[in-house]
Amino acid sequence: MSGDDRPIGMFDSGFGGLTVARALIDLLPDEHLVYLGDTGRYPYGSRPQAEVRHYAHQIAAHLVERYDVKLLIVACNTAAAAASVDELADAHGVPVIGVIEPGVRALVSATRNGRVGVIGTVGTIGSGAYQHAVAATDAQVQLSCAACPGFVEFVERGRTDGEEITVLAERLLAPVIDAKVDTLLLGCTHYPFLARVLSAVMGPDVVLVSSADETAFDVRTRLVGSSLARRPDGTPVRRSFVSSGDADQFAALGSRLLGPELTGVEHVTWPD
Repeated sequence: MSGDDRPIGMFDSGFGGLTVARALIDLLPDEHLVYLGDTGRYPYGSRPQAEVRHYAHQIAAHLVERYDVKLLIVACNTAAAAASVDELADAHGVPVIGVIEPGVRALVSATRNGRVGVIGTVGTIGSGAYQHAVAATDAQVQLSCAACPGFVEFVERGRTDGEEITVLAERLLAPVIDAKVDTLLLGCTHYPFLARVLSAVMGPDVVLVSSADETAFDVRTRLVGSSLARRPDGTPVRRSFVSSGDADQFAALGSRLLGPELTGVEHVTWPD
């Protein structure tokens, strides 16, 4: 029995969601996967929420109609803040998992002193999505948030360390350092690529929580033992990658960030 052989679909504004894809491939190696990086329109973080919501619905429709995905992962914190998982699920008829709630659950569980922080794009932090999600847990924590413009752009250029990034991180992380947080949620799927720098700036006593890893754990919980899970049948696993920008550039950088699973990239063009 092959179970549900349809692929899992996921999308991000660019390369950041590859952190979720990496964790998903490691946790669920038998599942087919389609990843769409909207590099032709990144970054999302500085765009109006209504515009990002439109992009999220457009991409969700494309993944459902073109690839018949069985489950959709919004692997972009800015998009997840602009378009709720319930909204996308109702509109496109598939289960949807976002990156906000899984990360928040891990954040409030990991803290020791009750002071927690979230960093994200300007759009994500400004939306209030994390503030509302933390409040919804009823956890007795003090939350500090910081927007980190510039981090995504470094990752999208393939730069994940160096003095320039360290100096920027020291400036942008100052509010959460001053708040004496002991746990920091990386509220953008691009940020795990910068984890070494972020950890060095925050110090050894601060736990970094990756929304990417926590989202992959949520997907595994949703699939394992359910009718949606694919049963291995000896046929090769299919992993497809799609970009709205330069496909060759996506393939070159994406393979460095993800690994050998990314061998080719399709191009998608959005209607005007």
